[in-house]
Amino acid sequence: MALLALEDGRVFEGRPFGAEGQVCAEVVFNTGMTGYQEVLTDPSYAGQIVCMTYPHIGNYGVNSEDVESLRPWVTGFVVRELSQNFSNWRGRLTLDQYLKKYGIVGICEVDTRALTRHIREQGAMRGALSSDESDPQELIERARRAPTISEFDHVRSVTCTQPYEWNEPLPRDWYGPQEAKELHIVAVDYGIKRNILRHLRSRATKVTVVPSYWSAEQILQLKPDGIFLSNGPGDPAILKDAIRTVRQLIKSERCPIFGICLGHQILGLALGARAYKLKFGHRGANQPVKNLLTERIEITTHNHGFALADLPKELELTHINLNDHSIEGFRHKKLPIFAVQYHPEAAPGPHDSHNLFEQFIELIGSPSPQPSPWKGEGS
Repeated sequence: MALLALEDGRVFEGRPFGAEGQVCAEVVFNTGMTGYQEVLTDPSYAGQIVCMTYPHIGNYGVNSEDVESLRPWVTGFVVRELSQNFSNWRGRLTLDQYLKKYGIVGICEVDTRALTRHIREQGAMRGALSSDESDPQELIERARRAPTISEFDHVRSVTCTQPYEWNEPLPRDWYGPQEAKELHIVAVDYGIKRNILRHLRSRATKVTVVPSYWSAEQILQLKPDGIFLSNGPGDPAILKDAIRTVRQLIKSERCPIFGICLGHQILGLALGARAYKLKFGHRGANQPVKNLLTERIEITTHNHGFALADLPKELELTHINLNDHSIEGFRHKKLPIFAVQYHPEAAPGPHDSHNLFEQFIELIGSPSPQPSPWKGEGS
């Protein structure tokens, strides 16, 4: 028997799979029907136990092509029905084998619907997951002693340690022909996903990835045409050095800046906005977002537990989440800077927002801080 105990005293029973052991982390849920492999390997999930709401997980196995980083980053994994057999010509391992290989503790045969409803009502909270502890009260106490998501800098654990050049573009048979421009994009790695890098490389001939702790001076020495701020895990407010660096990059006015997810939050904080913790976050591939500039609705992929508020007057709100009206995007009114909270690279998820990468490329070298695709209809 395996147990998942929450800090508020609620306990869920199940069967262990993956690695043996005990882990403590924030418990969250993802509503995607597919994409469990991309979820596992998304560095933004570092420090979290992830519950998948779709009931059948593992039925297409694990392959070497759909990973979003070098390894899985989730602290623990919770599913309803685990498939021990997979049916996919690309599959190489079962989900159970994959989690064992990387030391990830899993629990299956859990009432994930009840767990998800509990988190929705009570909010994301710390939990203790164990495959070998039979005392529920002991696990509850361990969950209560565990650090919160805002007490640990998970970016330090997921960022690269040395700069490197990314040369793999998007597969042409997936997205059609691409013509990369002679541009150099520097991507700051707070926990970057590979599909983001593929999108950037498909549109620029050179993409250099640098560690999160690099200074503005080091970044600018690479002479970028554009700077990209990546997704990543945890609370943006504790990343004081990253915020300071981005503020210096903004003041330099050397090149356009585009931020996604944690990069969006860091950029917003550097410009004077405020960050706050959502009750249970947005995680899944089915979140409706409204583009306030075009009045169009896009279905998007999300993975964040924090959001921005109180945008300063220099920033224009461009996107909102239609479920809770939280901020999903902004642009600077005078500088070539914009950001979105969601994931336009969508791995996994819909492709509604791929054009944001095109807008970033258009912004580079444009005499206006706002490329034409951002303008509302009739403007």
